[in-house]
Amino acid sequence: MKREKKVLIVDDEPNIIMSLDFLIRKEGYELFMARNGAEAMEQVEKHLPDLIILDIMMPDIDGYEVCRQIKNNEKTAHIKIVFLSAKSKQSDVQKGLHLGADKYITKPFSTKFLMKEINAIIND
Repeated sequence: MKREKKVLIVDDEPNIIMSLDFLIRKEGYELFMARNGAEAMEQVEKHLPDLIILDIMMPDIDGYEVCRQIKNNEKTAHIKIVFLSAKSKQSDVQKGLHLGADKYITKPFSTKFLMKEINAIIND
């Protein structure tokens, strides 16, 4: 039996979480959510997701630091990370990719494009 893939959404904007919640569940993924970096680290430890959709600007630990911690931990380094952020400068994108993210998508975003990218990365 094939295991359901796990996705963690980390964003402090309820509207983003709500819209992604619907889309991702519709694709058949098991979904977990976190509203800040500390919650994200707890969820990663608890569920070991296959993919994390990660915002950068959050109230405690920013997304860059969450990504760094995940990628520097042998137990979690394999987790795929997609940054989804309003930070759209080339230097922001480069920093995210340099830290180990698999993709960097800027807000506002196309839900169709995002789901296409998630499916491609998670099933790679």
